[in-house]
Amino acid sequence: MNRNAEYRLQQLSAIYGEREAGSILRILLEDGPAVFQKCDADLLEDNTIWIRLLNHEPLQYVLGFADFYGMKFRVNAQVLIPRPETEELVYKILEQQKSKKDEITIVDIGTGSGCIALTLKKKLNNAAVWAIDKSKESIKIAAENANLLDSGVVHFLQMDFLNRENWQLFPSFDMIVSNPPYIPISEKNKMDKSVLEYEPAAALFVPNDKPLLFYEALCDFALLKGKPGCQLWVEINEFQGSETRRLFEQKGLQNVYVENDMSGKPRIISAQVPVS
Repeated sequence: MNRNAEYRLQQLSAIYGEREAGSILRILLEDGPAVFQKCDADLLEDNTIWIRLLNHEPLQYVLGFADFYGMKFRVNAQVLIPRPETEELVYKILEQQKSKKDEITIVDIGTGSGCIALTLKKKLNNAAVWAIDKSKESIKIAAENANLLDSGVVHFLQMDFLNRENWQLFPSFDMIVSNPPYIPISEKNKMDKSVLEYEPAAALFVPNDKPLLFYEALCDFALLKGKPGCQLWVEINEFQGSETRRLFEQKGLQNVYVENDMSGKPRIISAQVPVS
């Protein structure tokens, strides 16, 4: 490692810790030349890039894309950066579906960059996929990603999911998937500066007095628009697994399972609309 690279690593380590700093520098030098049309030496000297990184801006926003399930998704500060936990959600869905041949209709609620909807569309040849988001900019980014990834037809719709009158716009579904906002505002002080200052708050936070706001709506939507046996898959707050499961069961969903992520934290719930 040359002297300039060592200096940049030290700067990053002071903010992110040595391990994460090394990962940031490695990815920047791997992907940065193609993004910025600069050689490694010029990247290390580009003050614009380094001011952004040293101000805690996530590398994915600096580069303009994030890796997800082996694909590159365009991202900006209007959409959440896809997380490994969401990859695990998608993996579990695909594992469940891999031996099934029937056509399936799926809706991704709060699609953001489109990482869930587009990955499912790419991997499931028999899927008709809808993707909705309240943010006009999110829908724009997700549609661009659909073109970049050549995902095939995905039905994008900008709408406020919590406005239940909008639910009449949809057909019936075999699967409902969502990574909704689930962090109470009171937990802001526990979060990294890179998240608080750069990622969209509307996609992260819920009122302190209504931490399960979106999950209640998701249950009601599943019972209204889910076909008999419809699968509901959601990412959850690791600290609210029991409460979320209890809500699903009280609403009348069946086969409610809380599943741990690779770190052993409860992060996924699957459930089913009653068959009869």
